[in-house]
Amino acid sequence: MTRALITGGAGFVGSHLAQRLLAGGYQVTVIDNLSTGRLRNIEASMSHPNFSYAVEDIRNIHVIDRLVSECDIIFHLAAAVGVRNIIDQPINTIEVNIGGTEMILKTASRYRRRVLITSTSEVYGKGVTFPFREDDDTLSGPTRRSRWSYAASKAIDEFLAFAYHEEVGLPVTLFRLFNTVGPRQIGQYGMVVPRFVRWALANEPIQVYGDGQQQRCFANVYDVIEAIQALAESDETIGELYNIGSSEEISIMELAQRIRDRADSASEIQLIPYERAYQQTGFEDFRRRVPSIEKIRAAVGWQPTTPLDTTIDQIIACHRAEALNRSG
Repeated sequence: MTRALITGGAGFVGSHLAQRLLAGGYQVTVIDNLSTGRLRNIEASMSHPNFSYAVEDIRNIHVIDRLVSECDIIFHLAAAVGVRNIIDQPINTIEVNIGGTEMILKTASRYRRRVLITSTSEVYGKGVTFPFREDDDTLSGPTRRSRWSYAASKAIDEFLAFAYHEEVGLPVTLFRLFNTVGPRQIGQYGMVVPRFVRWALANEPIQVYGDGQQQRCFANVYDVIEAIQALAESDETIGELYNIGSSEEISIMELAQRIRDRADSASEIQLIPYERAYQQTGFEDFRRRVPSIEKIRAAVGWQPTTPLDTTIDQIIACHRAEALNRSG
């Protein structure tokens, strides 16, 4: 039985990954400080005999040393996430992302454990060559703007992971997640789809930032965790970096309209300037973000299969169920 440690395992992606691995015969331990994760995300796993969890920061060397020594493979998903967090808490973003990854890599090296490191499409920055490929150049904005601290911190994570692989032979695989959505994701930290769904179900105005013509690709979380597991179970992916995401593009304005329609909502759609949304002058956003998934398809045969409408329906159903539970 493979023993897996998932950092950030009570979060949106991590909790789904935990369930998938348990169903696949893994023994799973989760560590999460619950800064953005929630215990209710892992409630369904708590009764499983092969599941355990710790509420703790991954930078606690005593706890992480024990957990890493007791596992075979580490899925490192813990990070400060969400545009709102990045804008409001740049110190935490930088320290958690870089310090946490450093702790995981150093401890994994001590016990020679396989590590999968989660990165982000934000690393591509203001790239203008589409679709984004793993070996493309990256272009970030000025360091005066905290909006870019997340991308920079995750880029450092990647440099550090590759350094551990090349210098000491640590078996590391990296992947960059593009917009991942699905049940359990919350909009509290700026995630666009759950925010739109919440407003639509309440018949409140759906706030679209900027002009709404930004293009994005939204991948279903069930497809994404399938990709992560496939990368983990292939030795050929060690020392490599992969994009994980959907190539089905949609504008944010069209996304708002589609969510409103599928929720049978009467919400109006409002355009909100970035300066008002983030209380930050000169906020910069990506006009288009689309991944090339040729490399991961060639490596493990993965490609997303869930249509966006199906994903939206899953999220709407999840929000309605949670509302019913609260009222009941």
